[in-house]
Amino acid sequence: MTKDQTIQTFLHHLASSSATPGGGSAAAIMGAMGAALVSMVANLTLGKPKYQAVETDMRELLHRSEALRERLVDAIQADMAAFDQVMAAYRLPKTTEADKNQRRQAIQAALRTATETPLDCARLCGEVIDLCRIAAEKGNGNAITDAGAGALAAQGALKCCALNVEVNLNAIQDQEFAQACRIELDRILAAQNPEAEAIVELVTNKLQSP
Repeated sequence: MTKDQTIQTFLHHLASSSATPGGGSAAAIMGAMGAALVSMVANLTLGKPKYQAVETDMRELLHRSEALRERLVDAIQADMAAFDQVMAAYRLPKTTEADKNQRRQAIQAALRTATETPLDCARLCGEVIDLCRIAAEKGNGNAITDAGAGALAAQGALKCCALNVEVNLNAIQDQEFAQACRIELDRILAAQNPEAEAIVELVTNKLQSP
């Protein structure tokens, strides 16, 4: 799988019996969609006389959302590579004690990578949600639902990332590392889940305003 393949190809592989791509890659593309929707709002706002006052804000928003979109697209492949690394570690020989020790170390190293990858994706999704706030508050009112959709896409992606972090942490023996990851993940979820819901509420209220 590469980021240049079609959506249909990606979905075909996602639906197959292959272990990759899986939920982590799906989360990354959901987050990238959220970032793309922010870019859409910015592009639909730029150059409009009615929104001249926020022209600079929208240019900065577009720059940030496009950077996030690119990083999240890259995260699709990163997630697949991390999972493949875990699977390769579990396939290592375990005949001798030396083999077992080497295999054990390789598994733990791979699990760390497989935890850090969705955690990084979660960070990026949290940033996308922050940008959706700007898009909803300052962007073209005709595209406000796209800001809300972006927040929901990024929130869904964030929750998927959280699941992937947790499933790998359960097998990690380094409890200090695991605790640090859980603390950061909880912090992101505690901040960004309510924020995504608040953005949707903001969008809904604007839609209902005369």
